[in-house]
Formats: sequence, C-alpha cells, structure tokens
Amino acid sequence: TKMKKTIATLLLATAAFFSIQNLSAQETTINAAESSIHWLGKKVTGQHEGNISLVSGKLEMEGEVLRGGSFTVDMNSMTVTDIEGEYAEKLKGHLKSDDFFGVATHPEATLIFTSVEAKGTGLFTVTGDFTIKGKTNPATFDLQISVGEATAKVIIDRSLYDIRYGSTSFFDNLGDKVIYNDFELDVTLKL
Repeated sequence: TKMKKTIATLLLATAAFFSIQNLSAQETTINAAESSIHWLGKKVTGQHEGNISLVSGKLEMEGEVLRGGSFTVDMNSMTVTDIEGEYAEKLKGHLKSDDFFGVATHPEATLIFTSVEAKGTGLFTVTGDFTIKGKTNPATFDLQISVGEATAKVIIDRSLYDIRYGSTSFFDNLGDKVIYNDFELDVTLKL
C-alpha cells in the first residue's frame, strides 16, 4: 500500500541520515608526548608549580564542531619546577602522598566530556567529569581549538576530591599554613 511505502521510505531516509551523521563524526587522537599540562597551586605564603604528563586523549569532532572528548593523566609524572634539589623532591613526594593525590593507589586521573557548547570560532564551553584520587566531580572550562592545537585553563577545587592537607574546608586555625583549595591547570593539546 501507499502508506507502507511512505513509511518504508521515511525509515530508509532516517537510517541514511543517521549513518551519514555517524560517518561525519571524527575522533582526533591527541599527541600526548607533545602536549603539556602545567599545574599551579597557591598558598597564603606563595605558590608552587610544575608539570604533569598526558597518557592519552581524544577529541570527537563533527567538522569544525567539538562534540566530546576524554583524557587520561599520569599522576606519577608530576614534577615541581619553581624550586630545585632536595626541596623540590620533598614537595613532589608530599604531593604524591596520601596527603594530596595518593598516586600509589590512584596512578591516573581522567576527564570525560559530558556536554559541549559552542561559543564562537573554535571556542567551546566544556563540562566534564574529572576523576581524581578515586572521586568524580564535574567542572566547566573553555577550550579554544586552533590549527594544530587546543588550549584550556581549568580550575579544580581539590577539596571535592578529598585532598584535605592545609585546606580550610577541613581544618581550622591553619594561620599562614593555608593552601588554597583551587588549583589551576594550563593545558596545551597538540592535535
């Protein structure tokens, strides 16, 4: 009947549309070795900074439009760059301990995009689930994609991941020993 042919035609057109949509989505693997993540943590009396390495990452693109992404970071790769020698080694050891990131138990941290909103040419607001020290929480940041790279500045509240040391969220009377909860990640992804 005519009705069955119309329904069959609509179903075929819908199936063709979805297969074209799936073909147009493309996964871009990040060059982890060439990418960089710079961390910065602040305290009442100053700040410390360093680097941490990406294990792997991918962006899901549909033409010029970002649709998703996921990343894994090697927590054991953490370095300290603002001080040298014995003090740098002590700080790095402390950051890797259970007081902070507990890397012996949690050697990787991950990010999985949950929503992406286009803001302008190559600029996207991303919300993603970060898993750090075994705990998962959402965070939102802007990601700028240009030729050959993507950049972002991400602010993470460490208290959400049960990273308590020196935090006023967990301890009183810390005086000048306070370490602020927010830490910054400056990320450059090589595509």
